[in-house]
Amino acid sequence: MSGTPAPDAARPEDQARHRPEVVFLHRLEALERENRRLRRYSTYAFMGLAILLGLIVALVWMSGRQGAPGTVADQVAARQFVLRDKTGAIRGVWGLGEDGAVRLALQDQAARPRVKVSLLQDGTAGLSFADSAGHPRAVFALLPDQTGSVAFADEAGRTRSVLGISADGSANIVFADRSGSTRAGLGVDEAGHSTFTLADRMSDSQAPVTESVGGEAPDSQPAAAAKGHTPPKRKR
Repeated sequence: MSGTPAPDAARPEDQARHRPEVVFLHRLEALERENRRLRRYSTYAFMGLAILLGLIVALVWMSGRQGAPGTVADQVAARQFVLRDKTGAIRGVWGLGEDGAVRLALQDQAARPRVKVSLLQDGTAGLSFADSAGHPRAVFALLPDQTGSVAFADEAGRTRSVLGISADGSANIVFADRSGSTRAGLGVDEAGHSTFTLADRMSDSQAPVTESVGGEAPDSQPAAAAKGHTPPKRKR
């Protein structure tokens, strides 16, 4: 009889390793290690995604302020553009009005329009300059009938001097007093004859230079005023 144990006899440590509770503990430890590894990967992935989103937001913000680096837009379409200063105050407006006129208005720090460029729907083009009180003081206008004029007004808004040229070729310059009445004029008529006029008495008051921001045609009024002044007559 030999003293060698039977081959199918398991050792005590092997029996302990194969117990159900030991196998369960080993599997639980493996699951915990896997969960920790997944949590680390998830944290890294979340941080990378946050950095990527931050870069995208920064790129969009910079593109909105200065345009995309190395690119220039071929076309920008809008009905109105507004220019603001550092405080947010509107300093300029360029756009299309409800009356169909295209206007560019530049304002001072008190939001008073000082320079205005207009193109009305009927083709009238005008450029006006206003004082600090908002009164138009100088207006350049060109009407659709090719009549052009340059009008100057006083602080009350009344036309005091008008230099104009008509479609028939006549040209004249007239001067008015503080009431708006024409007192002197110098010009050349359509036939090429020179004219000169001096008024000794007051005539009917002329309409002052006025402007509005609505649907009227403010920039054409100075030209109309130029045509409305009593034309110079040839001195006898």
